[in-house]
Amino acid sequence: MTQDLGTGRPAPLTTRPPDEDDPVAPREGRTPSPLGAAPVVAEVVRSGFVESVHHGIVAATGPDGSLLLTVGPVDAPVLPRSSLKPLQTVAMLRAGAVLDGEELVALASASHSGEDFHQEGARRILASVGLTEEALQNTPDRPLSEEHRARWIAEGRAPAAVAQNCSGKHAAMLAACVAAGWDTAGYRDPDHPLQRLVVEVVEELTGEPVGGVTVDGCGAPALAVTPAGLARAFGRLASAAPGTHEARVADALRAHPRWLGGTGRDVTRLVEGVPGLIAKDGAESVYAVGLADGTGLAVKITDGGERARVVVMTAALRRLGALDLGPGVADVLAALDAEAVVRGHGRAVGAVRAVPLP
Repeated sequence: MTQDLGTGRPAPLTTRPPDEDDPVAPREGRTPSPLGAAPVVAEVVRSGFVESVHHGIVAATGPDGSLLLTVGPVDAPVLPRSSLKPLQTVAMLRAGAVLDGEELVALASASHSGEDFHQEGARRILASVGLTEEALQNTPDRPLSEEHRARWIAEGRAPAAVAQNCSGKHAAMLAACVAAGWDTAGYRDPDHPLQRLVVEVVEELTGEPVGGVTVDGCGAPALAVTPAGLARAFGRLASAAPGTHEARVADALRAHPRWLGGTGRDVTRLVEGVPGLIAKDGAESVYAVGLADGTGLAVKITDGGERARVVVMTAALRRLGALDLGPGVADVLAALDAEAVVRGHGRAVGAVRAVPLP
């Protein structure tokens, strides 16, 4: 069995499906997921009628890592997906990745919109270590930005890895491998030294062991941690001591939020509008936030749908006193909430609203 870097612990191996010929086949006697116990955290209201509800988990931790707020099974492992990218960037920096410009540190942590500057940034990272976009192994796609996706399609361009929202992370992973003298061809393998280092960093910052390893949408390993651990990690990032890799990542996210998300994205607007805050969204409706005082916050909407994610996060930020962080914070959160509208015959007739938090 391989050993983790310098720790003597077994390295994580990819979780295998119950039936490799049919990985989605049901298993008899399967233990119910603890996510099924999550309470209602948001309602979809149409003309005063509650049409649907969303269940979810909310975890907030204090500067010492202790729990301040719990809604639902905060100790149940979930897949934070791209919400873990800032932690992965810390690992890349520890491996020796040289990212010339703090905007590129933000891009390494990004699920970017595929705007022109995002793509050029990924190419800059690759060029700095003598590579081209052909070295990228993330899943080819078109840009997330509707404007840039439409232009891409109009030009008849095929999906490309550099346009996919994880290209900054993958470019930085390759840069870390070159810096450390590691193989670049197998950088996505869970047993690769880079991915083992990522696990080590995630466990250090979350304060808990990784609960599982699977495959993310971009092809890199996806790690399972609890919402409580995710919140704890973001609190530690946001309050990290100057001069540390953690502080460099947090400072880059604050300074370059457009590189983290993109024009008009809610994660970009949240970082821009709340002093000292860092944030990262993730697929399947995950959101993680860290505040400068070391408070951490994680939200998971358990059905994976995106429409309740933002309003639950803004409600949790209000509950934690974020309105005291600056005179414009209330307006920023209200503007984000205002986009969660329910429409009827082309006009707003309701909204997605968070239920009161304890």
